[in-house]
Amino acid sequence: MDSLLDGNHTTVTEFILLGLTHDPALQVILFIIILCIYLMTISGNLCTILLIRLSSLIHHPMYFFLSHLAFTDVALSTTVTPNMLVNFLADKNTIPFHACAFQLCSAAFFGAVEYFLLAAMAYDRFMAICNPLLYSAKMSTQVCVQLITVAYAGGLLNGCTLYLCVYVLPLCGPNRVNHFFCDFAPLVELSCSDVSVLTGVASSICGFLILFTVLVVVFSYVYIVITILKMRSTEGRHKAFSTCSSHLSAVTLYYGTTTFIYVLPKSLYSTDQNKVISVFYMVVIPMLNPLIYTLRNKDIKEALKRQMGRKVFS
Repeated sequence: MDSLLDGNHTTVTEFILLGLTHDPALQVILFIIILCIYLMTISGNLCTILLIRLSSLIHHPMYFFLSHLAFTDVALSTTVTPNMLVNFLADKNTIPFHACAFQLCSAAFFGAVEYFLLAAMAYDRFMAICNPLLYSAKMSTQVCVQLITVAYAGGLLNGCTLYLCVYVLPLCGPNRVNHFFCDFAPLVELSCSDVSVLTGVASSICGFLILFTVLVVVFSYVYIVITILKMRSTEGRHKAFSTCSSHLSAVTLYYGTTTFIYVLPKSLYSTDQNKVISVFYMVVIPMLNPLIYTLRNKDIKEALKRQMGRKVFS
């Protein structure tokens, strides 16, 4: 049952997700592609976490944050991908109201955590390059745990805000969500009254969290670039840039795609473009992050070689 009548009001009990496409042949192709991406996401990120835990070569703050980033990537992708895969094979893509709210809450939570983790990693690179003599003291285990706590607290604030907003959202019957998961914007389009205050509150909190992390990343890299340019040694500049290249690539991918969706005016892009970009940042980027940090990081490649060598000769 899609809705229940209560006097003159209609209470929505489930939503219909319109998904990415209605073409059966294209659905099969997308199912295979996204399933492969998801399996690579799970295996790549779990291997990253395991490698960081086992190898003594990469027990540094940067890799402590990277292990949490890998966990967040797995969780963010798992929030939407399994349900999307099932819907490719289902005749009617329905999701109960409470499951929809939980999916939105989970996506918002882990999405915000990823913002904070990327900001913490930028701050870590700032301390390592701009204040190398104070690095050990400023990035102690206690400080790293505090930064991780802030990251998850920020994610919890973002997730709970959108979760509550969905429950007070006035829905009066239409339940067809023009997306492949329960995102906030397409749910707001189903409301039957003025929700400007509600969307304003949600946008303000989400916007503040994003702006805060963006400022941390920008200021960190401004000082990093200034410090690197002051270095007299070409080798020193190259080494400093190489330590930041992986993180900067991840920041560019994630911030670029999410800015396109949540910051730019909706008049600049279509709903179909929104879906494609959402697939990229929620499904593809979690798969790319392990590749970025593995292929462009000498420490991780060296740790991987040592672990593989131990397995071969043990």
